[in-house]
Amino acid sequence: MTALVKQHLIDPAVCIRCNTCEATCPVGAVTHDSNNYVVDATKCNFCMDCVSPCPTGSINHFVAVATPYSLDDQFSWTDLPDDMTPADDAETASTASVSAPSPVESIDDEVAALLDDAHKGAGGRMKAPASASKPRINLFGHKQPADATVTGNFRLTAENASADIRHIILDLGATAFPVLEGQSIGIVLPGTDDNGRPHKMRLFSVASARDGERPNTNNLALTVKRVVEPRPDGSIFRGLASNYVCDLKQGDKVQVAGPFGSTFLMPDDPDADVVMICTGTGSAPFRAMTERRRRAMPNAKGKLWLFFGARAPQELPYFGPLQKVPKTLLDQELVFSRLPDQPKEYVQDRMRRRAADLAGLLKKDTTHVYVCGLRGMEQGVEQAFAEICGGNDLNWADCRARMRDAGRFHVETY
Repeated sequence: MTALVKQHLIDPAVCIRCNTCEATCPVGAVTHDSNNYVVDATKCNFCMDCVSPCPTGSINHFVAVATPYSLDDQFSWTDLPDDMTPADDAETASTASVSAPSPVESIDDEVAALLDDAHKGAGGRMKAPASASKPRINLFGHKQPADATVTGNFRLTAENASADIRHIILDLGATAFPVLEGQSIGIVLPGTDDNGRPHKMRLFSVASARDGERPNTNNLALTVKRVVEPRPDGSIFRGLASNYVCDLKQGDKVQVAGPFGSTFLMPDDPDADVVMICTGTGSAPFRAMTERRRRAMPNAKGKLWLFFGARAPQELPYFGPLQKVPKTLLDQELVFSRLPDQPKEYVQDRMRRRAADLAGLLKKDTTHVYVCGLRGMEQGVEQAFAEICGGNDLNWADCRARMRDAGRFHVETY
């Protein structure tokens, strides 16, 4: 029999190409091309220096093979091969123990106002799904924030795209900061405003699953768009919070509050169909929900449905990784409004094209609908649902009210 040898591999479906592994490797075993980051089996000595800094856990794969996979093999992959045998003696990174905080006395007024404003489009007070996990909320406030360390800041959109959208990873170290898919955190901005008062906190939806960007790691991810807009007078407006977050560098310290949000939560029901409608950074909670379903319920009977709008593919956050999500898990419609020589199309237009599927879903008692993104999208989505229902013996107002009362209809816009 041929003796098996251990080989270190990087999962291309999870890797976000941040270059941390290549920069960390002391022997030059990690390299990359335009497609993948890979490990050279002839150089790797399993020193494990690259494992801990990796923000996603894509680096932490060790297999037993008769013949090591070549660099060309690894450069061609979109996923790890299905038939790999884990190496029994592979070392794994340790996870720091965390201590639980005590909740602060009351939620910040500014946070309550922001949450109420974000949920106005739900047509009434929202309820959490009956099967959702119980959220922990308001553990840290504006005056008693938690300290986090930036372990990743990666541009998600192409360099030539008009939108600079970032994937920010925050590590909470030994501080327990439990979040659920759909919850938000607050970023406490340093300094004061023109009146000498502390800057108001800005909320960001969490873009990672409850067990972290890397499973069983005490970190979380945000999806943040840099706001830079021209004013009528010719000057440039720069969003204080977005530019602060987008400019954070690896190793920087940041103060966070939360978690916030107790209703815009994912159902923990494998039979649930989850319809997710979003634009731009509104994709953040849906990235978290998709990853949670992939990890916790890979054989779920229910399905995820995504309608995701942007101007063009290069401006769509997570466009590359979305191409690798199997259709059996996520039925996705990526919709673009500014393609050359193409008519403008928005998420509501694609919803109409999928009217038969959506009508069938609305008739099921296990379907949950989530809308997240710019406030301007609400009217179009509402109208599309009304037309879809009208053509399929349904009344949208009644259907929406019934779903909302059952904790199956949620809107979060800004």
